Amino acid sequence: MIGSDLPSPDKVVALYKSRNITDVRLFHPDTSVLEALRGSGLAVVLGTLNEHLAPLASDASFAASWVQSYVQPFAGSVRFRYINAGNEVIPGESAALVLPAMQNLEAALREAGISSVPVTTAVATSVLGSSYPPSQGAFSEAALPAVEPIVSFLKSRGTPLLVNVYPYFAYSADPSSVPLDYALLSSSAAVAVTDNGVEYANMFDAILDAVYAAVEKAGGGESLELVVSETGWPSGGGGYGASVENAASYINNLVRHVGRGTPRRPGKAVETYIFAIFNENQKPEGVERYFGLFQPDMSEVYHVDFSAASS
Repeated sequence: MIGSDLPSPDKVVALYKSRNITDVRLFHPDTSVLEALRGSGLAVVLGTLNEHLAPLASDASFAASWVQSYVQPFAGSVRFRYINAGNEVIPGESAALVLPAMQNLEAALREAGISSVPVTTAVATSVLGSSYPPSQGAFSEAALPAVEPIVSFLKSRGTPLLVNVYPYFAYSADPSSVPLDYALLSSSAAVAVTDNGVEYANMFDAILDAVYAAVEKAGGGESLELVVSETGWPSGGGGYGASVENAASYINNLVRHVGRGTPRRPGKAVETYIFAIFNENQKPEGVERYFGLFQPDMSEVYHVDFSAASS
């Protein structure tokens, strides 16, 4: 988190537990946060820094040291859900580093006797070259050389691919073409997309199913699952549609919705991580500072009923 006035990790853990939040994603390892998570029961997605992908990919001893520093000392008392190697680096100059980094981290975990923690990576929807209609979802020519072997790696291990899904940015970029209710997952939204008889009344499902279609085409079949590792809506910052009312609607609708699955995976709950827990005053000016559910003093930006999650 990037803020000058954020609460201490132990207070944040207590806040999570008091609000029925069960899982947390850490974008990079922080031993003080991991210490606070000991015995909390919270499941943890632990990320690597993007700048560490190169040594993780090229140097098995660096991967071993990373595991020894950030996973092994906590493995008995912190519930590690996934290790994710890199965030949103595909496509790009670091894309080819992701799979070897994943392989070295997996080997280091096994060497440390921690075989139950899967290794994956997180991608943005910019990996898609085609996303409309959802059944035509396909990875771009730029992304496919990196993504296809990762899909094979993950499928062989039964590990999901993490994907960051942001209807807000699609809506704010083209509000005349994207109905607000469709972007907000509103129950009153009209069907906006019909795809071979499959109806989509919200953009979240349409985006996710486009990624599912891309994964299937890349060899993942129907067995490779997706986890939404980030989604959110800004409550301020001057962006089009960025308001407390819209943010509250999106997040509460999301919490109620994700247990139902998508048209391509009906009835299968979508494991989803909300970005972010706090507003962050050291992010760049604009909406990036205003994705938090809470202010740094732990007061609510808006209320979210996590107990309303559908099952």
